[in-house]
Amino acid sequence: MFRGSITALITPFKKGIVDEKAFQDFADWQIKEGSYGLVPCGTTGESPTLSHAEHNRVVELCVEVAKGRIPVIAGTGSNSTEEAIELTRHAKTAGADAALVVTPYYNKPSQEGLVLHYLAIANAVDIPIIIYNIPGRCVIDMSVETMAKLASHANIVGVKDATNDLTRPQKMRQLVGEKFCQLSGEDGTAMAFLAQGGVGCISVTANVAPRLCAQVQDSWHLGSYEDAFRIRDILSPLHEAMFVETNPGPAKFAASLLGKCDPETRLPLSPLKIKSKARIEEAMRAAGLLN
Repeated sequence: MFRGSITALITPFKKGIVDEKAFQDFADWQIKEGSYGLVPCGTTGESPTLSHAEHNRVVELCVEVAKGRIPVIAGTGSNSTEEAIELTRHAKTAGADAALVVTPYYNKPSQEGLVLHYLAIANAVDIPIIIYNIPGRCVIDMSVETMAKLASHANIVGVKDATNDLTRPQKMRQLVGEKFCQLSGEDGTAMAFLAQGGVGCISVTANVAPRLCAQVQDSWHLGSYEDAFRIRDILSPLHEAMFVETNPGPAKFAASLLGKCDPETRLPLSPLKIKSKARIEEAMRAAGLLN
């Protein structure tokens, strides 16, 4: 259902306000560069700092500009189940193709609590749901057994796996088969994830290198492995540079170098250090993204 290079979109700001024109221009550029899908209002989109009105508006803007050309997977997660349901309802009403729902952060629910949380959302809103499992940010880790249990619900169709555990996709395939859509949430190991049974990547790096990120996925799926390895190696330093400081600060700065938006983030994220900026610019030049 969902595959290839899917961009976890940044949310451009200008003087503290969502820059709607820059966002839509950026999303349109992503589509023209070959991205397979768009994720507005994920962590890379600074969703924790968006008001509900801003969150909903960004999803609407994304759907409006996509015009059905590629899927829009709206970030709708929350550590409040009721809030996640409301955000997911809005995503469906706005015309999103799916919802990306992160595991509840801070609350630290049990595996049973995770099941109840996701089932409540899936039963409340008839839209494809992708679980977002990212222990590094949310502290909790959804087990493969819990995920397999959730995969039996018709609306729970896949996972964005940011555990960096490359045994996970193979284990999931053994438990639920190939229909469950497994997407990497780690750019640096995205190709290895494909080799283990994944079908794509929800990517941060694709914000600044959408064509290359799409090409590496294309090459893999077409069996052009030499091309895939070549592009992987070009992208590797850029993947590292995108996390030289907390995401999405580096991605926003890199996008600003391309003239796509201001580098502005919202507190509690701080402006990048000079040495971080230099490393990002160096990686972009090495990847052929800057003259």
